[in-house]
Amino acid sequence: MELVDLYDENRFPLGRTAERHARKGPGALRLVVHVCVFDSRGRLLIQQRARSKTIFPELWDVSVGGGVDAGETSRQGAEREFREELGVSLDLSGLRPSVTVNFDGGFDDFYILTRDLSLGELTLQREEVRDVRWASLEEILNMLARGTFIPYPESFLRFLFDMREQFGFPTK
Repeated sequence: MELVDLYDENRFPLGRTAERHARKGPGALRLVVHVCVFDSRGRLLIQQRARSKTIFPELWDVSVGGGVDAGETSRQGAEREFREELGVSLDLSGLRPSVTVNFDGGFDDFYILTRDLSLGELTLQREEVRDVRWASLEEILNMLARGTFIPYPESFLRFLFDMREQFGFPTK
């Protein structure tokens, strides 16, 4: 059973946990993370979710995403998810999320960084990830229009690319 910590609307811990996919109750929110890895050419590493996933099976998504386990910080959860899903250790020490998106069930921290990874060095967690590839914003927007990419708002996907381009991000 996977447990998550619960938070209030101000992101203060409630001192309670719940099963990852169980209803949390009013005022009880959870934390999820995404890692967006861009290469030096400005392409985003994207992953195709496994067929067995209950939410958005076989759709493409940003590099890595998942729930933060009970007792973990956002950063620790992002590092763990990256290691589990892609088989590569990532050091995010000293980094804060580039953006946090509030959604009905909680908070979603997005970490953005630049790192030239070879697809050959990745070891995919087959229960989670079916495939990976590098993609430009245009390619991702085409996938979104065809219904093969998770239905993020187009403006949000553009924002992720703009954030990387405007501010530059660590190459850890």
